[in-house]
Amino acid sequence: MSGPMMGSPGPSEHETVGAYALGILDDAEATAFEAHLATCEWCAQQLDELAGMEPMLAALADLPGSGTPAIGESLSAKPSPRLAEKLVDEVAEKRKVRSRRNFFALAASVALIAGGPLAVWAATSGDDGGTGNNMAMGPAQAAFQVMTDKKSATDTSTHVSATVAVEKKDWGTHAVLQLKNVKGPLKCSLIAVGKNGERETVTSWAVPNWGYGIPNGKTEEARNPLYVHGGAAFTPNEIDHFEVMTFNGKKLVQVAA
Repeated sequence: MSGPMMGSPGPSEHETVGAYALGILDDAEATAFEAHLATCEWCAQQLDELAGMEPMLAALADLPGSGTPAIGESLSAKPSPRLAEKLVDEVAEKRKVRSRRNFFALAASVALIAGGPLAVWAATSGDDGGTGNNMAMGPAQAAFQVMTDKKSATDTSTHVSATVAVEKKDWGTHAVLQLKNVKGPLKCSLIAVGKNGERETVTSWAVPNWGYGIPNGKTEEARNPLYVHGGAAFTPNEIDHFEVMTFNGKKLVQVAA
């Protein structure tokens, strides 16, 4: 590989990956980009990371009105209206004053921050103990490896173990969950519980039959922990604790903030 691909990619085709992922290119543009994609490893990687962005943004667009009740009612807690309104307002403003390229970057940030019932952002079951290259990890695991503020707990009745890593952001708190010894099938949520009693859904996910972080699991997928991340409008010092809850209301484990 030569030219821009030796370092950070240059303009032109490499900037089109966001538009392609969102499905807004016309037929001619999409065909041209697919020809470029066949020979561009960087764009292929970016496309993998942006997969699913279009439906997440569609769900986000519904928030100011009727929202997504079918999804929201199935969760044990709903995301804070403060966060949703702020994000949608920011997207609207940026679309007016910035180029299409900058809007794609903002859209990726919105999908991460929204978390909760709108999206499970980049769950991964891989684990190399922190010794591997971050490029080989999913974004949740890579973030977990470098974050320093972590708290862990194991529930004595369910035997589920969880570690939550947090970092302060301008918009609130970025949280990454590492989950072990959980068996499926289950649908779960990570809930941030504020010192004021409010509850916010950070993110949600499904546990397959084989589970995650099972010490004697028959496959590598079953033995590896789960990593998921998302965001809450709380600042870190406003959070009392985190709860891993099933969709039917059972608490699997609680972790102090």
